[in-house]
Order: sequence, then structure tokens, then C-alpha cells
Amino acid sequence: MVVGASGGIGSALVARLESAGTEVAGFSRAGGGALPPLDLTDEASIAGAAQWCAESGPWHLVIVATGILDGRQCSPEKSWRQIEPAGMAESFAINATGPALVAKHFLPLLPRRGRSAFAALSARVGSISDNRLGGWYGYRASKAALNMIIRSLAIELARTRPDAFCVGLHPGTVATKLSRPHRRSGAGHHVFSPEDAAGHLLDVLDTLQPADTGRIYGWDGVEIAP
Repeated sequence: MVVGASGGIGSALVARLESAGTEVAGFSRAGGGALPPLDLTDEASIAGAAQWCAESGPWHLVIVATGILDGRQCSPEKSWRQIEPAGMAESFAINATGPALVAKHFLPLLPRRGRSAFAALSARVGSISDNRLGGWYGYRASKAALNMIIRSLAIELARTRPDAFCVGLHPGTVATKLSRPHRRSGAGHHVFSPEDAAGHLLDVLDTLQPADTGRIYGWDGVEIAP
């Protein structure tokens, strides 16, 4: 199950999973086909999508492939002078609260036994220990909050589903609408296509085990410090 299936990475994840013969439900705000819409800012829509999935579960992989950097209210702050409450609220609603609500309604659909996973797109800039540049207050803080949510979810999930794991995934810089205004080029700065990014993320998930739960991993499989 992929949330954010209309986005660059989300649509690439759906396509790659389907090409491997995997049954996939790809949710977006607009819905599609028989699938109901799923809006991260509307818990009722999340609950409705989960109910739809419950009729054909269990589901062995849930991926939240969403995120916001530039929105109606938010944009990356270069200084504390640019911090605005509406922008912070929008960042947290999409980057932290939304994935938490997806977990609330979809984690119960994972099987009690057998390998399964919940993953959400995080970001290296959400690492507190790795922050050496400052700025981007709302995005950094909301992704750091997501990382903490993932850690707490992992602890609770292990009590009822010991074979499952819950992780955050950093896809790197991907050629999507989210990154377009902020991409850097040149030596050492890789920009991946959505298709390559989806392949990297699924490859990382293939290597992870329940012992890896609660952590954040980069596209290359290397753990990112909190």
C-alpha cells in the first residue's frame, strides 16, 4: 500500500511493485479507480482508505511516500526571522501528523506473524546531529518529529507484531516537484530519477529485518544518525 501514489516517488514505487507482480493499492488525494481518496490532513479519509484495505488484507508493506517543502503556507526559511506559525503548522501536518495518522489506521492491517513493514519518507536534514547549516526550520523540525514518531511506532508495533519493522527512508535528492527549486548540481551532488529512487528504497527495504526497526536509513542503506 502506497500513500502519495500521484507523486513522483510514489507513482514510481507503485509502478515498480506492479512490474514485479505485487498487488498494490496506490492512494492519493484524488483517489482513482475503485480506490477512495486519502488526504493526509483529513483523518476521516485515512480511516476510510484503511477500511477499504481491511476488506482485502492483510497488507505486508505500507509506504508513506509524501512530503512538503514548499506549500501554500510554508517554504524553507533561511533565517529565524522568516518563521511563520502557519508555515510551521503546514509542514507538521503533512510531514509528521499525516504519516502518524496513516500508521494509526494502517498498522493494524499488518499480519500478526510474518515479515511486514511500515516505512515513511524522511530526510537527512531531519537529523539533529547532522544539522550544520541551520535554516529550513519547519521542514527540518517536522522531519525530526517524524523520526521520533517512527521510533515510538516501532516500539509499540513490536509488542503485537514481532516480525514487523517500522523505518524512515531518505531517498536522496530526487527529480520531483518537491526538490526542483532547491536542487544543487555538480560533483558530489546526485539527483536521482523517481524510478531510480524507488528502486533504491525497495532494495533497502529488502535488506531490513525486525532488528532494524525504529531507525532511519538513506537510499544507500546506511543508517542516518538521529
